Amino acid sequence: MFDRCIYFNLNALTRDLNRIWDEEFRALGLSPAHAYLLRAVLANPGINQKALADELSLAPSTVTRFVDALAARQLLERRPAADNAREIALHPTRTGKRLQAALEESGQALYNRLRRKLGARRFDAFVRELRDIREQLDPSD
Repeated sequence: MFDRCIYFNLNALTRDLNRIWDEEFRALGLSPAHAYLLRAVLANPGINQKALADELSLAPSTVTRFVDALAARQLLERRPAADNAREIALHPTRTGKRLQAALEESGQALYNRLRRKLGARRFDAFVRELRDIREQLDPSD
């Protein structure tokens, strides 16, 4: 019935992927969304929330909620930006930094698992195609 429906098939795939990602990051006590946000801050210490929202393609209010949750767990902190005291910069805490290797290992494990399951060529082509479609459907254009 829904063989040709991109909405149904993409959402079904998303639910399957969410289960896999949830399982992987559960060991670290993080949701996939929190894990990716923390990885982005670890990769870009001092990033502001707007830039982080752009990087992760999330609404600023969503980023604020995620930052609040990670700050409450003392994994990241807000500080005045070095170049503009009115702007807030996000930095990983020592506790957050201690998770960096495990976060990277989990990301690599997920990449390897899906690439092995789908085949390297198919996996790489699928990710490229998803990115291309996202760019074409970008509502800001």
